[in-house]
Order: sequence, then structure tokens, then C-alpha cells
Amino acid sequence: MKPVSATPLAFVRMLLTAYEKYGADPGPALARAQIAPALLRQAEGGVTSRQLEQLAAQAMRELDDEALGWFSRKLPWGSYGMLLRASLSAPTLGVALRRWCRHHGLLTPDVELGLSVQGGLATVTLSDMGVNPAAREFCFVTLLRNLHGIACWLIDSRMPLQDLSLPYAAPPHAAVYALLFPGPVQFAGGGSEARLRFDARYLAMPLRRDEAALNAMLPQALSLIVRPYRRDRLLVQRVRALLHSQPGAASAEALATALAMSARTLHRQLQEEGASLQALKDEVRRDQAMQALRRSSRPIKQVALAVGFRSEKSFSRAFKEWTGEAPVEYRRRAAAGIDGAMDESDAVHR
Repeated sequence: MKPVSATPLAFVRMLLTAYEKYGADPGPALARAQIAPALLRQAEGGVTSRQLEQLAAQAMRELDDEALGWFSRKLPWGSYGMLLRASLSAPTLGVALRRWCRHHGLLTPDVELGLSVQGGLATVTLSDMGVNPAAREFCFVTLLRNLHGIACWLIDSRMPLQDLSLPYAAPPHAAVYALLFPGPVQFAGGGSEARLRFDARYLAMPLRRDEAALNAMLPQALSLIVRPYRRDRLLVQRVRALLHSQPGAASAEALATALAMSARTLHRQLQEEGASLQALKDEVRRDQAMQALRRSSRPIKQVALAVGFRSEKSFSRAFKEWTGEAPVEYRRRAAAGIDGAMDESDAVHR
């Protein structure tokens, strides 16, 4: 398939401001990336992501600045590799990202990175403390894409975003952001702080990379750290949480929409994780039924309807398959406090 030229020329122009800043000729780098100078004079158009990566890699080496002129001082070639090495020994993604944010501040005072957790969501903040205005958008996009890509690489998992808020108005090429970030993007129109949010449970995941993996990745870092990860190692937990919190989102289509993927992708990724949507539905219904039987005196028929069964008979049959007991037996044993009664921690889906 022919590569799609979806990367806006605006990003190329912002990158070239680094050559202007350092008084260097971008001609050889543009030629190597197969970007014709005449193309840059067009009002609209784009290049492929591969062309931009080639241009950026050449510029970073030629100018010896991995920040491409965004900051008041250069970040010499290898700076971000050094940050990644400093984070690689962290036990979890949360520790690694906090190290990354702290150590980035040692490289430049022109941006501040921070990580916080509240209400089950992790928030990465990127504050503009003096970024070159001519390349501000490209700076924000690149730093946030890299941080997100590195996080995915470290845990070897797709990490969807809850949302991303950017401190500038929507640019003419705003549609490309849907390709850049796996989640809703908001343009705040002003301010100095970008916010990227994701499920905080990812922070507890252990790192899956070592020094050998890092050495293999670094020569191709610009392409690898931003590649879309297909496997989400928290997908089972996220589906389970949605089924608990949104009973109406039990269909594959509704769940897939909530998770920003197709129903086909949802089924495939669950299978890769050794799970199935039906098994997760049964698990959630079992937990809800056991809780209702223990904590309420509602008739069995009402409990059955509440957890999604059309009849008391089908519910009783399924409940016995899940727990080995009929609902009325489970309720009686639970009410009597008999140790043999099965609870959520003991029940095993069959």
C-alpha cells in the first residue's frame, strides 16, 4: 500500500525553524527525506510519518539538538536515550514516568513535566515555561507523543488516553490529531499547560523491557516509540469495570465504542489475553447476583431480572453452574454465616 501523506506540512515548517535558529542549510536533510522544497510553498498538503521521522532524525544529528530548537539551550544527541536509561530500572511504569518527568527538568527549564493521580486517573502535565513560539505546537505534540509512546513501549501495552487537552486553538490540520493520539483531544485555546490523562492502573504495571531491548530500540526510536500498540494488557480489567459501572453497555458494540475500538478488535484482543466477552459478562453477573442475594431480601425472580436474565429458571441454572449452589441455597447459607458458603473471592467461572 502507498504510504498516506497525512502529516501536515505545518509540522515540517515548524521543524525547519531549528535550521533557521542555528543558521544551517536544511537542503540535504529535506533531500534525504524526499521532501521537495517546492512542496513547502504549498498552503496545504502533507508528508508521510516516515518522511517526518527521517527529517527529524537527520536534523537532530546535524544540529546536535534533540529538542530541535524548542528550548533556550540544546539537548545534545542522546539526551532522551539517557532519560530512558535512567527510567529503565524502575519497578513500575509509575516510578519510571516520575523519574522521566524529574530528570527532564534537569535538561531544560523551558518546560515542566509532572505526574499526578486522582480519582483513578493519571495525569501528565506539560507546562510551557519558555518554549520557542515558532515551534510551540510541534514541541507539545512531539513531547507528548514521545512520552506516551515510551510508556507503551516500557510496559509493552497499548495505553488508551482518557483525553488530551492542549493550550492552543485548534489548528487548520486539527483532524490529524485523531491519528496522533488514541483518545479525545481538546484544544483549550490558550494557557500554558497541556494535560494528558489515562487509566491510573497502568502505573502499577511492571516494566517489560531491559537493557538489551533498549539497545535494540534506540537506533529506530523515532518510529518505534510512536507505533500504535495493538495489545492492551489492562483490557480485561477495563471491560470488567465497564460492565460493573455501565450495565447498559453490555453489548460488544457498546463496549467497543466506550473503549475507542471496533467490536472485532475487542473480541480479538480479549482472546489474546485469554478471555472472552461472554465469560466476563458471566463473571460480573455472578458477582452482582451473589451480592444481591447476600445483602437484600428481594425475590429470586427480581434478582434474576436485575442481573440480566429473562427468567428465574435460567438464572438459577446459570447460578448453580457458577457456584455449585442454587440461589436459594446460597442465600440461606450466606444468611447463616456458614463458612462453606462461596463468595466472590472463591467462585471460579466454569
